Amino acid sequence: MSEFKLADRLSALPPYLFAAIDKAKAEVAKKGMDIISLGIGDPDLPTPEFIIEALYESARKPKNHRYPDYVGMLAYRQAVADWYKERFNADLDPETEVVSLIGSKEGIAHFPLAYVNPGDTVLVATPNYPVYGVATEFAGGRVEYLPLLEENDFLVDLDAISDETWAKAKMIFVCYPNNPTAATATKPFYEKLIEKAKEFNVIVISDAAYTEIYYDPDNKPISIMECEGAKDVCIEFHSLSKTYNMTGWRIGMAVGNKSLIAGLGKIKENVDSGIFQAVQEAGIAALRQGEPFAEGFRAIYKERRDVVSAALTKIGIKHRVPDASFYLWCNVPEGYKSADFVTNVLMKTGVVLTPGNGFGTPGEGYFRISLTVHNDKLEEAVSRISKL
Repeated sequence: MSEFKLADRLSALPPYLFAAIDKAKAEVAKKGMDIISLGIGDPDLPTPEFIIEALYESARKPKNHRYPDYVGMLAYRQAVADWYKERFNADLDPETEVVSLIGSKEGIAHFPLAYVNPGDTVLVATPNYPVYGVATEFAGGRVEYLPLLEENDFLVDLDAISDETWAKAKMIFVCYPNNPTAATATKPFYEKLIEKAKEFNVIVISDAAYTEIYYDPDNKPISIMECEGAKDVCIEFHSLSKTYNMTGWRIGMAVGNKSLIAGLGKIKENVDSGIFQAVQEAGIAALRQGEPFAEGFRAIYKERRDVVSAALTKIGIKHRVPDASFYLWCNVPEGYKSADFVTNVLMKTGVVLTPGNGFGTPGEGYFRISLTVHNDKLEEAVSRISKL
């Protein structure tokens, strides 16, 4: 069989973090060890039944079996706009300021193709979701990483970015609630970011997929779209995946500046054919009726967070107690590097953790725990770790 050389853009990439974790997990499982995976943030809770029923009913409609609109059904985009208005008091025109996505990852990965030319600089706050850098490099851009540090509560130090760097930047990626650190952003932070972006004509890309996984109803995460001037320079990516346990359904949205939405829509016209309309109609049901279910999911994650936090404290592992997201960002024990620690844990206990350095250099010295398994499994996982 002939073998063919990969394109340079693929050959230059490191292994995708979560694919590498799956491979290591499979190798350990072959040895007969019971695996508890706290690595990937894939909710274990089922999609609410009313969403499944909405899909079933919509799938029976012959009109939904044809090609959908590239940018999404207007009814779906209207539901997104209504949800943003109710949740964040943000006004969006569903026709020009909302586009549907085949999951937010798809939109994030494609967006740089619309605006990044070879050699352009893109700022990425790190530790980060790996797709930001990969998407930039696929478009021929050059990534400049901005460290997220514990002493700054994992917020980008906007004052540390020189005017020279701002002037050469085409766009900046931020993610709050943050994956992997679980940090949340403040309104003054977003306002300052918008001010800087407007001053230097930089596109702000906000990944807000975790805003609905929060633990204090009086301290909900905010959206950058709440801030004055956001629509001048910002596009925000969001998803139904985490909020309604719909990761496999692949449905999300981007909202914001109408020219940025149009640019992404132009890419989508040429690379995909939109989302199955029955899935969009199920998404409408989720956005319009799903809040009581999301509230129930948050209660489950809060209980899990508290169980794991107490167990980690008992065995002396320092960690952040998150206000949002379903991740705990933990310090590796003294004497270990991130990768060495999680490899040791996997090989000796069967517990899958994510090394912090897999999200970027400032993640060295940390590991991430995902709260997407049942309480008894979480307790068992920490118990196994404590015996190392």
